[in-house]
Amino acid sequence: MNTQMSRSRSCRCSDSSARKRKRKLTRSTSLPKKRITIILFNRHPAKMNDADVSKQIQQMVQFIRQEAEEKANEIRISADEEFNIEKLQLVEAEKKKIRQEYERKEKQVDVRKKIEYSMQLNASRIKVLQAQDDLINDMKDAASKELLNVSQHHHSYKKLLKELIVQSLLRLKEPAVLLRCRKDDHHLVESVLDSAKEEYAGKLNIHSPEIIVDTTVYLPPAPSHHNVHGLSCSGGVVLASRDGKIVFENTLDARLDVLFRKKLPEDTITVDHVSRLMIHGYLDPEEALWSGCRMMGWLNFICLLLP
Repeated sequence: MNTQMSRSRSCRCSDSSARKRKRKLTRSTSLPKKRITIILFNRHPAKMNDADVSKQIQQMVQFIRQEAEEKANEIRISADEEFNIEKLQLVEAEKKKIRQEYERKEKQVDVRKKIEYSMQLNASRIKVLQAQDDLINDMKDAASKELLNVSQHHHSYKKLLKELIVQSLLRLKEPAVLLRCRKDDHHLVESVLDSAKEEYAGKLNIHSPEIIVDTTVYLPPAPSHHNVHGLSCSGGVVLASRDGKIVFENTLDARLDVLFRKKLPEDTITVDHVSRLMIHGYLDPEEALWSGCRMMGWLNFICLLLP
């Protein structure tokens, strides 16, 4: 009986399994195919010994250390690059400041040199002008002494008086004039008066002018040792219109003053040229002017001073 019961159970089990297979087949034919990935989990992994655990920990430590070193290396490289860039910028900025500072100092030195040179040049000009003035005054004194000898030669002085009278008449161009001379020259003037009138009239093709010699007021006498600082006249004449409004002083002293009032020509020995020589230590003022006299000759140098 037990055997029959077991057979009936097995038959029922086989029938149920057959029905389940049939259902699966019908489902597989009706539904689309899908890829199924089966992941198996070991609920009971094998136990690791201490050596494996230590080895795995060391590997993890090495990996973390390597990652940290790589990261630190990257940070170090980036920091070095930023440091170099910042350093270059600072160095260039400081170089620029230094260049600007030296340029400023160089300009200051140039300005200081120009100012110093200008001051030396002005001082040298003053020295040259002073030396020139002293030299001209010495030459004027020497020329004034030489003028005293002019009136000593009566023949040449008489001719000179005639020429001075004619020149004065040509300047005034008056029909009647008043003439003054030194008392010592009165007789010489009277002797050349008629010939001077004729020469003047012939040059302008007019009538001879009336010349009145002033016998009440004479020109000062020639300078002497007794009258050093007083009024003096080395010779010549003074002519004036009858009303006295126009006066032409044509004495030797007046002509000498006119000559010495004129300046040195700038195309020969100039003040600037001599001043620059003095700045460089080649000449002192007097040596500069005296060397000019020696090089050009006294006569030519005086002609340049008194053109």
